[in-house]
Amino acid sequence: MSWNKEKGNPRALLPIGVFLVIFLGAGCITGDFYSMPAIVGFLIALFVAFMQNKELDFSQKITAISAGVGEENIVTMSLIFLSAGAFSGAVKAAGGVESTVNLGLSIMPSSIAVVGLFLIGCFISISMGTSMGTIAAMAPIGVGISEKTGVSLAICIGAVVCGAMFGDNLSMISDTTIAAVRTQGCEMKDKFKENFLIVLPAAVITAVLFFVISGAGKAQKFTNLDYDFIKVVPYLLVLIGALIGINVFLVLIGGTVLSLIVGVAAGTIPLGQIFQVVGEGITGMYDITVISIVVACIVSLVKAYGGIQYILYIIKRRIRGKRGGELGIAVLALLVDACTANNTVAIVMAGPIAKEISGEFEIAPRRSASLLDIFASVGQGLIPYGAQLLSAASLSGLTPFGIMPYLFYPILMGISALLFIAFRRR
Repeated sequence: MSWNKEKGNPRALLPIGVFLVIFLGAGCITGDFYSMPAIVGFLIALFVAFMQNKELDFSQKITAISAGVGEENIVTMSLIFLSAGAFSGAVKAAGGVESTVNLGLSIMPSSIAVVGLFLIGCFISISMGTSMGTIAAMAPIGVGISEKTGVSLAICIGAVVCGAMFGDNLSMISDTTIAAVRTQGCEMKDKFKENFLIVLPAAVITAVLFFVISGAGKAQKFTNLDYDFIKVVPYLLVLIGALIGINVFLVLIGGTVLSLIVGVAAGTIPLGQIFQVVGEGITGMYDITVISIVVACIVSLVKAYGGIQYILYIIKRRIRGKRGGELGIAVLALLVDACTANNTVAIVMAGPIAKEISGEFEIAPRRSASLLDIFASVGQGLIPYGAQLLSAASLSGLTPFGIMPYLFYPILMGISALLFIAFRRR
């Protein structure tokens, strides 16, 4: 497979195209975009990649993917995924999620209940690091608030989803954040600061919009909101430790140990089950860890065949300067997420290409990581076949399309990021 070193080789992108056709085709045929497990689609794509380029024998291709999988960012990312899973499993079993939610609701005036749903969702998602976990914890609360205040259920669930998406691209232990910073080679705290400046205006406007449209709610006092502040402490430890720059492994391990101690002391985790709850959290991250490794294999072969060089060649022909490069990264992340319906997978797939773009146009790694994460989350927060909206719909009895009109935050986040690209000084 001879190819021009400057222009690259468009045929090298065939494995990615095969994955998208299989994944989207299965979803369109069955009506369920999760009928085709992503890992199966990626394994088929990897097989196609191995069948290409007869100029390299099998052993040379194995050498190429081994170098890609063994790259420091991939190894570190995989280990962080597993560590984050351990913390998530421990803190959930300890009852930290419920206590954190109830603590917020107990001090929140009911007249701003919907705004409170959004703000609590922001705190939970940034502490827990998962939009899906936040939606699972908050959606039942959203249903209850709708019943107590008379505010539309769609508005309440929209607030929950918006809050969940806030932390999905800001949390230090979110798999999207981990993937973004590791593929771009920057520090988490630097990416957080970059992201926060962009999304803060979107979050403030979202809160105002929810306050305005839910103004007809009836002010009533919430009851049965038992909480134990000590169970909230592991969340605070992880959040504060990550913000001040403590090594992410130390933060996650410390949060896991503290959650187990709290859970055992409170009686929510039997002493004989501490390893089981940690193990369940870790196994919950197996899918994305294996997918990251397989995607690294595919990207390694695509790069060796000239596919990434071709993408860079096309981008360089159509865009100019740093702003054009940043816009290219944004569009890349958004389109890949729309095709894969998984923002973490989208970042893992687009990350190596974004890294090449940022190097070519001298874009700071923290900025490319921020744009990757933001626009993958924008796509994930808006597509009706994404896991977040499907989960929220199933927990509330609504349809994804019923919730979508109230997804202010993902839309405003995208607008804010575009304005950031257009006007922020370099």
